[in-house]
Formats: sequence, structure tokens, C-alpha cells
Amino acid sequence: MSEHTPIGLDNGTAPIRALTHSGNFHADETLGYVILHYALAPQGDLRARVLEAQPGDRLIFARTRAPERIQASDIVFDVGGLYAPAKGRYDHHMKDKPLREDGTPYSAAGLLWKDYGVAAIRNILETPLDDSTVAAIWQAIDKSLILPIDQDDNGVAKMGKLSLADIVSACGPAWDTAELYGPEEARAREARGFANAAVAVASHLVNVVDRARASLKATDRVLTAYDTAEDKRILVMETGMPTEKVIFEHDLPVVYVVSPTGTGQWNVKAVPPVRGDFGQRVPLPEAWRGLERQALAGISGVPDAVFAHPARFICGAGSRDGAIRMARLALEIGAAPLPA
Repeated sequence: MSEHTPIGLDNGTAPIRALTHSGNFHADETLGYVILHYALAPQGDLRARVLEAQPGDRLIFARTRAPERIQASDIVFDVGGLYAPAKGRYDHHMKDKPLREDGTPYSAAGLLWKDYGVAAIRNILETPLDDSTVAAIWQAIDKSLILPIDQDDNGVAKMGKLSLADIVSACGPAWDTAELYGPEEARAREARGFANAAVAVASHLVNVVDRARASLKATDRVLTAYDTAEDKRILVMETGMPTEKVIFEHDLPVVYVVSPTGTGQWNVKAVPPVRGDFGQRVPLPEAWRGLERQALAGISGVPDAVFAHPARFICGAGSRDGAIRMARLALEIGAAPLPA
């Protein structure tokens, strides 16, 4: 994160002139613009600002390579040949590129995220959070979104098809636009393409921030539930939420997760042996496979049993107690020796 006060974050209200290059655009400068939007002027019109100046807008944004415009701007990113954050310069195309601690070159998005990411997160969040939680969200997004864009933009590793980088590139006009419609229309379509890409990236960033916030909340709840569990192999959650990530990151010996579905039913889900795998540490009993209601209740002895999936990774009951009973039975059966 930033070691100085970035331009525009000094609690002032003076207009800030930000600039990136014109021409073909990529995920890093598109996201860079979105980061500045949320950090400095989140009430502004993200799309309209790209197409023309908006009266009263604090963030004045331009896409050009004109040297005099670059010189006159407060913040310049992905162009200009200089990385000097205290002066508002965030290029990364020099011979001596700015590098992460692990040696990965930064992109413009990564450099702006260092200085403006926390402010952007705070303005995106609908409910204020403490500094440590915001820092954890910043770190999670830096790892999951910003680093891959740094790698992609610098040719270290491609993000691949249908990635954010691919979606941004698809917003640009086709190569023969000027040939078909003339240079003026080509420039107009390029500007509209960048504006459309910025809207898509902004929506993604907002969702990523919210999911990172929720992931931290889930971590706290999963670890609390695990600490208070009678049987550490059965994790009982009072609200449905992602648990697998926490289980594997903290190496918890959980076999089954019991949680409500939101419709009054409670499910028992088997934890896979490897995160993201289709297998189970302990599959549900073979005798339950594919059974429903009365048939399942009869063979399991759980009166409100509802179903058991044929793949033996999930089953459900009509109550919390019923689901816990099914999880305990499944453990007893799964741990029992096979008949000779």
C-alpha cells in the first residue's frame, strides 16, 4: 500500500486531472481508471466522463498521448515513461520496471491499487469497516485480481479466454473500423468501447470487493463454529455460506458441513479430499444413495430425512437435528470396517 499521501487523497475537493493513453486499451488502464473513479469521485458518471467532460465532476479524465496534456495532468498512468507516485506518475513501460516483492512487474492497475485501492474500497463498501478488515480486503483483491492483471499485461502469464482482460479487449473496435467507417468514427467507437469496458470492470470490482468482505466474515464464522463443535469432523453452520475455502486454508479435519438451505431444510455436504475435487473425505452411505423421504427415513432411521444424492456428496433433512443425526450416522457407517 501507499507510503505517501497520493494526489487527491488529502481530503481536498480540488479537481484532479487524470490521463491515460489513447488507442488500444487493456484491462490494466481500464481498471486503473475505475480505481481512480471510486477513490476520488465515486459520485461521478463513470461512462459519461470518458466521452466528454462532466460539469462539476472532481475527476477530469482524458485519453491521449499528447505530451503537453501529459505534462499538465495531475495523475498520469500507463503512459509517460515515469513511475513517481508522489508526483502522480504511474507508468510501468520503462527498462527498470517497478516490481513487486516477488519480482513480478507491476501494471498501471497494480501501481494505482497500491496508492488508491484502500480509498476505492472504502467508497465501494455500503457499510464502513475497520482498518484491519479493509486492509484484508485490499490484500485479497490484490492477490486474486490485481496480480493476475499485472502478470497478463507484462506477458508473465495470460489470464485466458473469458477473463476480465479478454472482456475488456472485446470492447475495443475491430481492426478494420477506420477502413470501413473512417478515422473519426473509429476514434468515437474506441472511446465508447473504453467507456463500456470501464462500466464492466467497475461492476466486477464492486462485486469482488463485496465478495472479499463476505469471505472474511465467513472465515470468522466458520472458525468460531469449528472451535465450539462437539465433534470436529462435523461443522454445523447456522447460516449457509462458503466453507470449503476456510476448511482447506486452515487444515480443518471437517468431514461434513451441516447448514440450512433457506427453505427450512438442512443439508449435509461432504467435504472433498482436495479443495475443488468431486470426491469426498467420507462418502455418504452407499445404502442411502438416491433415496428420498420415506424410503430414506426407513433405512437411515431419521424420520425427517428428505433426500440423499446418488453421487453420495450431499443429503438433507427437514430439521437441524435431523441433519446432524444424518451426519453422525454417516460417520459411524463410513468409519465402520467393511464386512468380511
